[in-house]
Amino acid sequence: MTQQNTSGSGRVVFASRFTFVAAAIGMAVGTGNIWRFPRDVHAWGGGAFLLAVVVANLVWAIPLLMAESFMGSKSRLGTAGAFRDIMGRRFTWMGGFMGMATIAIMFYYSVVCGWAIRYLVYAVTGEFSAGITVGETTSIWEGFTDSPAQTVLFHAIAITLVGLIVFRGLKGGFEAVLKIVVPALFVILAVLAVRAMTLPGSAEGLRYLFVPDWSLLGDAELWLQAFAQMAFSTGAGWGLYLTYCVYMRRREDFALNATTIVAGNHLASLLAGIAVVCTIFALGGASFADEATGAGNEGLTFVYLAVLFGEMPGGTWFFAPLFFLVLALAGISSLIAMVELAARNVVDMGVRRKVAVPAIAAVAFLAGLPAAFNLDYLSNQDNVWGIALLISGLFAAVAMMKYGLEQARRDMDADSDFGVGGWWTILIRLFPVMFAFLFGWFIYQSVSDPGKAWWDPTDTFSLATMVVQWGALVAILLVVNNRLANRINPGPISTVPAEPGRHD
Repeated sequence: MTQQNTSGSGRVVFASRFTFVAAAIGMAVGTGNIWRFPRDVHAWGGGAFLLAVVVANLVWAIPLLMAESFMGSKSRLGTAGAFRDIMGRRFTWMGGFMGMATIAIMFYYSVVCGWAIRYLVYAVTGEFSAGITVGETTSIWEGFTDSPAQTVLFHAIAITLVGLIVFRGLKGGFEAVLKIVVPALFVILAVLAVRAMTLPGSAEGLRYLFVPDWSLLGDAELWLQAFAQMAFSTGAGWGLYLTYCVYMRRREDFALNATTIVAGNHLASLLAGIAVVCTIFALGGASFADEATGAGNEGLTFVYLAVLFGEMPGGTWFFAPLFFLVLALAGISSLIAMVELAARNVVDMGVRRKVAVPAIAAVAFLAGLPAAFNLDYLSNQDNVWGIALLISGLFAAVAMMKYGLEQARRDMDADSDFGVGGWWTILIRLFPVMFAFLFGWFIYQSVSDPGKAWWDPTDTFSLATMVVQWGALVAILLVVNNRLANRINPGPISTVPAEPGRHD
């Protein structure tokens, strides 16, 4: 039976804690778990990087997801409306920044989902045959990415599929899909991990993953990469969890849910890490592993792993399709959350869902075309808006401090099975310090590397290109701040008066 929230708005909520947590884990588990984590864990020291990611999850992801959960469930509005009602109308632009950063990611993420779907088709049709070489898989990758007809087609398939799911709303759409897709993700990842561990020579990969070199923990760069991976992987700072918490039932456990989601996401990363790292160590050796992870996310996944599937018993007809299926499902589950975030913000402004979602899908298709045509553009957007997630996370922490940390704790305790301890307030207060360290180190690296033109806004990975794009977005949002605050429907704690004729 459909349940209604207590605000009287008639907005539906998730049917159970299981479906809510499953959807939130699906939001968190994406391509970053399947290809970014295995590459980063190998490139940054294996076990030492793994420990740093665990620390990042504890001190950043869990407290931040709790903050997002509080903002979404309290305001029953998307990112812009939540910041307006939690902080005050002058700060609506902060929620706009969080939402637009994630929407900018959505534009190219749909293209990446298209890649996964295309490679699933390749795998099912037996493209990665026994004895295939790196040169041949490189030709397949370049032939695909150099063909705009293909990249645009599969980008269109991905955004259309997700648009149809989100169009149906919570009950008949993404809740129904994700409660099946997310458990399936974990089953497939477990099968791939078990198969990788049974390959001769896989023990070397396991040792690299789980036996830390303690001396590496003194490397500030390792910590920066661990926090970046955490932000990409858990969804902390994206506003996606905030959006799903608009549909959260009244009595939910804020700390337990956030911890469960982070733990589930970390388990998915570990299973993917075991599957990928053990496979490349077992079938290719340490030097091959270095070469594969040095080829970047796309090279590791679409070039080097494709070669190994041809060498693995059962790899061509079973494990290759299974791997690219899990990559596609992970991408789609995260893309669903991104489209819903955009839809929630638009619906909050009085636009009906049946109008908002098709319009968002159309805009996402058009805005994703540059990424479908040009890999350098995609890399630029991935870098710019991926780093922006740390800024969004800082904004959420500031929102909690503005609202009142002790008041927020009491409010969360009122609807929780377990009390929220003082550790949460301490960690939220430390967010500006952690942000200053991470961002300061990033800026130092950018300006101190003689090989980087950090001052050139046309350079794909420069500091200047980030500052210019972030600055342009902030400037626009500041200009429209009051109009945006007035346009958004009032929520249960809003002090903004409703306008005549407005509806959800």
